[in-house]
Amino acid sequence: MKHAPRLALGLAVTALAGVLGRLRAEDPDRGDVPGWVMLTLMSAVLVAGLLLVAQPALEGLFQDAMARVAQN
Repeated sequence: MKHAPRLALGLAVTALAGVLGRLRAEDPDRGDVPGWVMLTLMSAVLVAGLLLVAQPALEGLFQDAMARVAQN
């Protein structure tokens, strides 16, 4: 769980690289690329923020579940 923010950032960078790669393509039907870039960045920031807030609770749930499994 300690690597979750890094994973979210890595996914965001990968998605952004994909969108920027489409910028170079000379396709007249490529759509609203700046909008997709903004959407990708906002989603990545939202996921990273949620992970930072929820990480302690998720770790607690995981540890509790593992402890219950180990008892049985």
